[in-house]
Amino acid sequence: MRWVLVVLCLVGVAAASLALREHYREDASPCSINERWDCGIVNHSPYAVFQGIPVAVIGIVGYLLLGALAFKKAYRLMLLAAVPGLVFSLYLAHIEKDVLGVWCIYCAISLGIISLLTLLAGGTVAACSIRASKHAVSS
Repeated sequence: MRWVLVVLCLVGVAAASLALREHYREDASPCSINERWDCGIVNHSPYAVFQGIPVAVIGIVGYLLLGALAFKKAYRLMLLAAVPGLVFSLYLAHIEKDVLGVWCIYCAISLGIISLLTLLAGGTVAACSIRASKHAVSS
């Protein structure tokens, strides 16, 4: 499971890096697909910055942290870090849907990745706990 989580984190870093590129892009966005999908609008909005830091940078740092925790098999800590990441990503999805009315493909990919990471980390923690309790009963 460790390597699946690490690879997902690397994909998350890639998605967040592409969103960061859009944040600083000054010409037309290549992912301006139609009136509902435009990374440029999303990443140039005031919601693309939190406390003066581009949200994409927060994503990159978060995915690197999650990847390091997965590599160390620190699944409980990973779950503790992934849940706030998921909550923040869901908040940003709400902003895209209900405030901006435009979606960013990189942000949608990132939402899928953090959702999957949270689910897999939670499942791994649960499986480890079940294994540990079965081992304790048999001892």
